[in-house]
Amino acid sequence: MKANLGRLLPRSFFEHAPEFVAPRLLGKLLVHRSAHGVMAGRIVEVEAYLGPHNDPPDPAAHSHRGPTPRNQVLFGPAGHAYVYAIYGMYFCMNITSEVDGLAGCVLLRALEPVAGLELMANNRGLPAGAAHRLLTSGPGRLCQALELTRPAHNGLDMTQPSSVLQVRDDGRPVTEVLVTPRIGIRHAVEWPLRFAVPGHVCVSGARNLIGKRVHLK
Repeated sequence: MKANLGRLLPRSFFEHAPEFVAPRLLGKLLVHRSAHGVMAGRIVEVEAYLGPHNDPPDPAAHSHRGPTPRNQVLFGPAGHAYVYAIYGMYFCMNITSEVDGLAGCVLLRALEPVAGLELMANNRGLPAGAAHRLLTSGPGRLCQALELTRPAHNGLDMTQPSSVLQVRDDGRPVTEVLVTPRIGIRHAVEWPLRFAVPGHVCVSGARNLIGKRVHLK
């Protein structure tokens, strides 16, 4: 039985401040139509990173010092993939927000696998049937599971029907989110810009996660 992948999100969904877009991405589907098959995961944990036009600017954001060849995608239109390498062997994926010319993005931290689970397990070097949290809990893991890399996917327009990488809405609402400080960074660590589906097993440190529950409007 094929998963219902819903409707493609338009660019207008992403043309807002990252702290507005980030919690509203929870529950949406990240879909990769790879050469090996379709893989999809429900977004359950994200972090917002603000642009240098904000007051104060976000010192943890890649856009902090302005446009560079590495981060140019962040200053372009919303709804594009911004993928960067970490530790020389893993990748992290972001989706750009704001309007053209203003930098902002949302880091995808965890997914709930929905389609292509065997492909994901194989990509992660795990046996079929491996626990969901082992597949796509963590920004590096989810990129490895979905075969996302900077050379292949950085800069892709995720709002186009022809794109192999998309964000889609299958109608599952998320009305309450958990808000916490971001993790794994050295600057602005106290800013409450991490958003997660409360109690979800795929969220990083789900068992001990403490934060403020907020209802989305």
